[in-house]
Amino acid sequence: MNIKEASNQTGVSSAAIRYYEKELLIPAIDRSETGNREIDARIIRRINFVKQMRAAGMTIENLRRYIELFDSKEDNDKEQIALLAEQLSDMEERRDDIQSAIDHLHYKLDHYYDHVVASEKELQELERKHAEQVAKANDAEAKF
Repeated sequence: MNIKEASNQTGVSSAAIRYYEKELLIPAIDRSETGNREIDARIIRRINFVKQMRAAGMTIENLRRYIELFDSKEDNDKEQIALLAEQLSDMEERRDDIQSAIDHLHYKLDHYYDHVVASEKELQELERKHAEQVAKANDAEAKF
């Protein structure tokens, strides 16, 4: 299939597919006699894998390293597992940060009127005190 068809099938833009190829995240894509890229099922699987790992927040550098390890014939399971575990830890930390922000927004929504009413009363009291101080200052000036 050509790059446009691959893009439609994977949901990854043609530009991103070309970038993945340039960054060695997917194997080099063969070209037809007319110069069009010919993308096979193996490359589609790799594009989908890269898409998933990028969605998980893995950096291009770490993803390239993971793919190098995966494609090599050496026994490097421990390093691959370490890269995946690091990514999982990063994602869990981001999830916790997001959950904290969500909890804060829920609290703000649940207590919105409590805060608004209290703030309005406090503001009214400050305005009243300020008006009194201005009136006293004006009275003091009038006595001079």
